[in-house]
Amino acid sequence: MRILYVSSEVDPFLNTSKIADFVRNLPTAMQEKGIEIRILVPRFGLINERKNRLHEVVRLSGITIPMGEEDKPLTIKVASIPAAKLQVYFIDNEDYFQRKSALTDKDGEFFADNHERAIFFCKGALETVIKLGWSPDVIHCNDWMTSFVPMYIATHFRNHPIFKDSKTIFSPHNSSFDFTFDKNNLFEMVKMGDIEDENLGSLAEANYDSFIRIGSEYADKVISLENAEERTNKVVNEFKDKTHQNIAENDVEFFENVYKELAGNS
Repeated sequence: MRILYVSSEVDPFLNTSKIADFVRNLPTAMQEKGIEIRILVPRFGLINERKNRLHEVVRLSGITIPMGEEDKPLTIKVASIPAAKLQVYFIDNEDYFQRKSALTDKDGEFFADNHERAIFFCKGALETVIKLGWSPDVIHCNDWMTSFVPMYIATHFRNHPIFKDSKTIFSPHNSSFDFTFDKNNLFEMVKMGDIEDENLGSLAEANYDSFIRIGSEYADKVISLENAEERTNKVVNEFKDKTHQNIAENDVEFFENVYKELAGNS
């Protein structure tokens, strides 16, 4: 079985929330069970490349990502978590990820283009997997920044040979924000191939709830963790038929069973 973890951060490269620990510990536990793992995260400017021994994967160079009317270059870097022998791929772009902070500026203001950064990351993550030629059985998406991956798998990439059998899980974490994006720009940037406005109804409010809603709508399973924010649970409750709530972060047996079920190995 092959599992791809997509996340906004992972320890030890960046740790600003429990997401980083979850995406360090669960993949480690799964790898110990003989499951093949890959992890993809954004290469935020807070990550020290020299200290963490990141290096560009030259054989994966040359990819561009459509962002509205522009094509933006994608740089892919890689490093390993030595203690766990886990390989982590970093999605990078000079316009989006060179700032010396993650989601807010030095005054604590939320970046107005964080929606673009999330979209670029999601598109770039999937193009990286295609370039690797590695077909995941399950794609486990963590945090609001990964919420477009299930939609792209269910729409634009639904017949792609790399993803045609892939199933998706969306796990929102406690990372809500109070910011409303430019809806027109959000819709323009998120589109890819044959994606139309009717595919994007969940994004109508152009805010945090919209990101959680679209991730939940298109994922095969939604798993919210224990102590999830009431705001998040209210959204995922709209998709009760495929949602598991209040799951402990260290419940390895639960996640293993869900992975096996989705991959058809149960």
